[in-house]
Amino acid sequence: MVAHLLRLKLALLRNSLRRSPMQLIGLAIGALYGLGVLGMVLVGLAVLGTQGPGTIGVVIVLAGSALFLGWLIIPVVAAGLDMTLDPARFTTYSVPMTSLLAGLALSGFIGIPGAITLLASVGTAAAWWRQPVAAGAAVLCGALAALTCVVASRAMTAASASLASSRRFKDLSGVVLLVPLLFLGPIIAGVTAGVKDLQAYLPSLANTLSWTPLGAVWAVPAEVAADRWGLAGAKLAIALAATAALAWMWKACLAKALVTPAYAGNSGRSAGNMGFFRLFPPTPAGAVAARSLTYWLRDPRYSAGLVIAPLLPLVFVFAGSRTGGIGTLGLTLGLGGVLAAFLVVWSISSDISYDNTAFALHLAAGVSGTADRAGRAMAAACLALPLGLLYAVVGAGMAGTWALLPAVLGLTVGVVGSGLGLASVFSARFTMNAPLPGDSPLKSKPGNNFSAMLIQMAGFAGVGVLLLPEIVLAVVAMATRQPVFGWMSLTCGIVLGAVFVLAGIRIGARIYDRRAPELLLAVSADR
Repeated sequence: MVAHLLRLKLALLRNSLRRSPMQLIGLAIGALYGLGVLGMVLVGLAVLGTQGPGTIGVVIVLAGSALFLGWLIIPVVAAGLDMTLDPARFTTYSVPMTSLLAGLALSGFIGIPGAITLLASVGTAAAWWRQPVAAGAAVLCGALAALTCVVASRAMTAASASLASSRRFKDLSGVVLLVPLLFLGPIIAGVTAGVKDLQAYLPSLANTLSWTPLGAVWAVPAEVAADRWGLAGAKLAIALAATAALAWMWKACLAKALVTPAYAGNSGRSAGNMGFFRLFPPTPAGAVAARSLTYWLRDPRYSAGLVIAPLLPLVFVFAGSRTGGIGTLGLTLGLGGVLAAFLVVWSISSDISYDNTAFALHLAAGVSGTADRAGRAMAAACLALPLGLLYAVVGAGMAGTWALLPAVLGLTVGVVGSGLGLASVFSARFTMNAPLPGDSPLKSKPGNNFSAMLIQMAGFAGVGVLLLPEIVLAVVAMATRQPVFGWMSLTCGIVLGAVFVLAGIRIGARIYDRRAPELLLAVSADR
């Protein structure tokens, strides 16, 4: 049965690659990237082997503990990244629990993350090339560590199954994960600045971790190299106990999940609450705008963008805080607001892809291309314009550069109009394999990144060309400090932005009306 499950995983992976050449290309690129990282890790480990056993042990324990934490956290907050062999699909089959656990655990190594983790963990033996006995111990402990990583991720996923099936948990966990990722640079810089003596701090941290399930298995070879067999045995016992405890927890949670329906949440709704439909006119375009705005706030694939966009200017301010004064920071904040507004408006370039099969409702209701394009653009503008204007005003107030405010406002209004116009055309012309409704916003299918990257780069370049007059006038205004150029930039932003958004809606509407059935077929093929 274990071999059958492994063959099933391989068959599913092989069939998924046959669906599209782009998926095969994406997997090949991911494999090459993983092999490149693995090569650098192995070379680094071999170079590390020239150091003393103490230094080698500290580095491996810290890196291994970080790897273990990654396998613990990511599968929970980004649920659904790899559920090829979803245990729920075996509910109606009488597969023995032991065989199911073993098959699912070993299948975790069939894939780029699992395979690279296994090879890198076993490859820690390269750091002990001067101590053959420690190298042998590193091979065995590396295999145990990789197995523990896979079992831990499965156990955590199974333990959170009742929560993960809740839509609210998926929304919050997927979006909250983006915040520390976005501020990873400032976090690392802050931690580094707070640690005064790394040479004394890191060994102490590694020693503490070596007595915990996070780092015990990684510390065994160092104890063997130092002939501390008693400590090596004790830490190996901690590692084995941790693996056994995780396997038991996985078994218990999986056994319960296979016979217990997932939590579905409260389906009650208060009557009479029309939400955003009360705020927009009772027209087809108004209905599309209200629906789109509802998605922006309730669909994690959209709300993730609403988390990232407002935080990006703050990241730029942090980066510039070490090189510029308050005036530079205020201008950086205002220009960061322009980028934030652009990210919001450009999101509608994949709106139809996000709709998936729900796009059939637009066709069945006879929504015209003009109403569809205008409604989606209206919803994005309601979010992007206030966001960009807020950062422009706050930045000018913080820096006291009110004379430059019209220039920044011109960029903001211009990027919203130009971005909405071009995105309205791109959305009707191109589709992409976006995360399905209910999936994590971080989910990405093999082969999608390459084509999506080309489309996005073309769109960014197109918006840059359309925004060129405002950019030139704003740069001149900032260089000469002449307010007249700022007001010219604002005038160009309002006029050209209105022209481009109207032209984009009109062109996109013609493409939409002509290709609507093809669009439905394209976004439904992934179901």
